[in-house]
Amino acid sequence: MKDKSKSSRFQKLRTSLPKYLQWFIPGMGVKRWLVVVLAGITLLGIGFAVLVLDVYRTAPNAWWLPVLSVLSLRFLYRPLRALIFGGLGIGLVTFGIWRLNRALLAPFTRPGQPVLDAVASHRRRKRGPQIVVIGGGTGQSVLLRGLKDYSHHITAVVTVADDGGSSGRLRESLGILPPGDIRNCLAALSHDEALLTQLFQYRFSDELDGLQGHSFGNLFISALSDITGSFEEAVAESGRVLSAFGQVLPATLRNVRLVADVDLPFRDGAVRVEGESRIPEMDGEIRHVWLEPENPPAYPQVVQSILNAELIVVGPGSLYTSILPNLLVSDITEALRASQALRMFVCNVATQPGETDGYTCGDHLKAIETHAGQGLFDLVVCNSQHINKLPASLQWVKVESGLENNYAIYQADLVDKEFPWRHDDARLSQAIIDLYTERTGPLVESL
Repeated sequence: MKDKSKSSRFQKLRTSLPKYLQWFIPGMGVKRWLVVVLAGITLLGIGFAVLVLDVYRTAPNAWWLPVLSVLSLRFLYRPLRALIFGGLGIGLVTFGIWRLNRALLAPFTRPGQPVLDAVASHRRRKRGPQIVVIGGGTGQSVLLRGLKDYSHHITAVVTVADDGGSSGRLRESLGILPPGDIRNCLAALSHDEALLTQLFQYRFSDELDGLQGHSFGNLFISALSDITGSFEEAVAESGRVLSAFGQVLPATLRNVRLVADVDLPFRDGAVRVEGESRIPEMDGEIRHVWLEPENPPAYPQVVQSILNAELIVVGPGSLYTSILPNLLVSDITEALRASQALRMFVCNVATQPGETDGYTCGDHLKAIETHAGQGLFDLVVCNSQHINKLPASLQWVKVESGLENNYAIYQADLVDKEFPWRHDDARLSQAIIDLYTERTGPLVESL
């Protein structure tokens, strides 16, 4: 990867320089403003010098003239005097700006994080690409947690077919869209996943009557929905509270339900199963899934985000209950086909019991093509490391000769060493950004 190696060399150059010189690396946005400040101070000094010179000439017998003569170093050659005063001026200006920056940025930097690193990271992400991530569940949160290190311009499109757990209970009792996956994505995009984010993810114990099983974030979004009168506005306000890098949007504002035809063992014909939470529990082979009511309209901002995106990533996540519910919204699939962005599908590391038992990468693609049609992806990303031991109920999702031949496949070691059935957020996001920069060039070469 030529662009990657070029950026890597620049990173090494940056780290080899002293801290005070790293401020002047191209792309930091410091030199231009430092020149403006120096120009302003120079003009101010010239104006002050003209005033002093005028006073000096009109008051030749004043007692303080000898003192002024000594302070202005008149006993030295003019070039030497200019060098001394210029050096002192540059030193004071640099020191003052440095201390001012530390004072202004102190509330926005983490303890132990140098101001230089905070500024460099902010500028890199500010110049990052417009990214849309489509999915739901744990896989989407993992990916978002990694991608937020590369861009501030992230849109997470989340399924609203969830009907289990806290989200399902709130959906049934309050009539709002399920907030669970949206809450997880907001937490993953949070600027600092510390106390506030932990509070947002906090789940009440089963010993509390009425609150058992509910997460604080779900209740918070539900309350905001009632206050603002709008679920989407409640999600936006929650993102501001968490200082999220990007936005989280529901795929549709319709109250949809996921329905499936499932072939059960030792039973002829398919069984109709209603509800996202019940489908994986049937322990059968999923034949087909759809939304009721059918063909719901997409949330308009989702379509706009997809059409404006530079990079679109579908997955990872539960194939039938997290990814396909988004792609079953026809407006989203049509926007995907029309988009000029680089479109990737990230295949799961391992199978999911009750949904994709025994599936290969090609089986995932076949299911998507069957439900949403062809022509959605330019590239498929799949894990290539199958060394770690998986739980007995899981199998590795591998690339085999089949439908995969119709796609450009990228394979790499993407697993989380601690939880090998999941992606590692840093490895996955790095691979995606590397693939994107191979097509477009470095995000910000200087940083």
